[in-house]
Amino acid sequence: MADRIIYHSDRVESPREIANRWINKNIVIVDTETTGLDREAEIIEISIIDCTGAILLNTLIKPSKDIPAEATEIHGITDEMVEDAPSWKEMLPQVLELISHGWVAYNAKFDARMLEQASGSRVDPDYFGVPECAMQLYAEYNGEWDKKRRKYKWKKLTDAATSLDAWPEEIDENPHRALYDCYLTLGVIRSIAGGKK
Repeated sequence: MADRIIYHSDRVESPREIANRWINKNIVIVDTETTGLDREAEIIEISIIDCTGAILLNTLIKPSKDIPAEATEIHGITDEMVEDAPSWKEMLPQVLELISHGWVAYNAKFDARMLEQASGSRVDPDYFGVPECAMQLYAEYNGEWDKKRRKYKWKKLTDAATSLDAWPEEIDENPHRALYDCYLTLGVIRSIAGGKK
């Protein structure tokens, strides 16, 4: 999946044009919270919104193992909170339906890997489509060049939102939760579409 993430440096569209295309297409924005970052990590929350801010999916997911304390410290999701949540297997058909026409995430490489990892052999990775990356879009829009890596510098979502003053009205969720990050990503996309610096 990592090689199939859509980045934009090979396109003739500007970041502003891309952001406007996403909004006009009403592409869905995806974010996950997980038990960790490694190859054993599981999705424990997924949110999907569209570019109008409508919530299409916002659910906790019951993992097969306990949530590590260090993960709970970041997102606040506990084993008790996911005790009665649906499994990933139960949610997978709905997720696939919602992202079937394209999706975007901030650091799409991570979320794409988590979707594939959570699904294991149940789903062909191609079913998840090719996500677009809002982090790369912001990096190009921001224009800060990393000479060592020879690409635009990637920034944390909160840093991008702060630099653009892109905190949308919809945000009333807890920081580091999936829905919060979806709305923050939407705020960044809207700001880029409007040419905000």
